[in-house]
Amino acid sequence: MLDLKNINIGQLIKIKWEEMEIPIERTCNFLSCTEKEIDLMFESENLSTEKLLRWSKLLQYDFFRLYSQHLILYAPQGKADRVDNPSLKKTVLPQFRKHIYTKEIIYFIIELINTGAKTKLEVIHDYKIPKTTLYKWLDKYSDLAKNNIKK
Repeated sequence: MLDLKNINIGQLIKIKWEEMEIPIERTCNFLSCTEKEIDLMFESENLSTEKLLRWSKLLQYDFFRLYSQHLILYAPQGKADRVDNPSLKKTVLPQFRKHIYTKEIIYFIIELINTGAKTKLEVIHDYKIPKTTLYKWLDKYSDLAKNNIKK
């Protein structure tokens, strides 16, 4: 299972790069760097957004989404931060109306419960997932999550 709490982006990029079997020469040309610099990126726990964007394009994988999922799980939006709060100050930045839980997040949560790593109450408290939402997920996705984990 992918550890979304402690993201080691260099390691994840290396895994995806090896899966795609992209030649090192092409990678060096695309990223405008040397083999040694690529090895250093693979060993790095974090990268600049510019480098991460280039890797995302080369490997056709949205590495930024890993961080978004981390935020959903470990730093959920508080009630005072929500867009429907009238006391919220105006900003030119986009405002997100609600959490977007991907199937990977849902499967992750269900796996935590099924393996006994967390209880339902711990999930509700730790991740600020509404009780009704969690129970809907358990009804709807439990069988799918088991099949997804076995693959």
